[in-house]
Amino acid sequence: MLMSLLLGLAFHFMADNERIIPGIGLGASGVLRLGVALLGLRLTFDDILTLGIVPVIAVCSAVIATLLFGLGFARLLGLSAQLGTLTGGSVGICGASAAMAISSVLPNTDAQRKETLFTVIGVTTLSTLAMVIYPLLSHGLDLSDIQAGLFLGATIHDVAQVVGAGYSVSDGVGDLSTFVKLLRVAMLVPIVIVIGVVVQRRFAASAETAKVPAVPWFLLLFIVLFVLNSLGWVPASAASAASVGAAWMLLVAIAALGVRTSLQEIAGVGLRPIILMVAETAFIAIWMLGFLFYV
Repeated sequence: MLMSLLLGLAFHFMADNERIIPGIGLGASGVLRLGVALLGLRLTFDDILTLGIVPVIAVCSAVIATLLFGLGFARLLGLSAQLGTLTGGSVGICGASAAMAISSVLPNTDAQRKETLFTVIGVTTLSTLAMVIYPLLSHGLDLSDIQAGLFLGATIHDVAQVVGAGYSVSDGVGDLSTFVKLLRVAMLVPIVIVIGVVVQRRFAASAETAKVPAVPWFLLLFIVLFVLNSLGWVPASAASAASVGAAWMLLVAIAALGVRTSLQEIAGVGLRPIILMVAETAFIAIWMLGFLFYV
């Protein structure tokens, strides 16, 4: 994700080229939406049921609490609710993929594009750091394999980093942390739908915003694919190929976003958004440790 973003940023000088503007737009919108939809083939009902009801409640509550914390702390820092939604959702759900999905239902403005790119950079960086630090933290806190799997899967931002961190501890921790992470991915659909509906009602009549979509088609497709995969109607080979395709589509979308945004714009974000995202990362980690030790 980070390398794709940097590659896109390197070609920002071509952002105003009329011949490639349509392709950049397609990559940052249509390709993105289809990639998010295909993520539905990574998860089944059995994956969720494997965890049990109490861990499911803990993980879901952690996601929602982190999103609400992001909104509240963003307001406390004097930042926009839009940035709080982007950062809280990306930290709570599934990193850069969540940031891109949430961004697709927000008003299409210059501020939105700048805040989305900052969120992608920030959440990818923090996720990489967490992949290295959290397994050491789990060992230092003497967490059991089940506790470590729940902690890593519920707190690290991106799927790839969860896999890397989990299997660096043990195969059992890797399997459990991946299941927990996919549960967070499943929450992407209802949360983005709610955000889209709220944004549409609040901003659709505003002259300052561009088109704000209603419930997006790609989230409905996510649900359909998730159900079909859970019923076993999707061949394993097809689901695996679609999962790989989704990863490539998200890479293309992030690269396109990078092409459209300059580093000068990111530099103008300031220190407060960084504080916001670090605080959200600490919040979800503390939330899950509290559950593991006291619940």
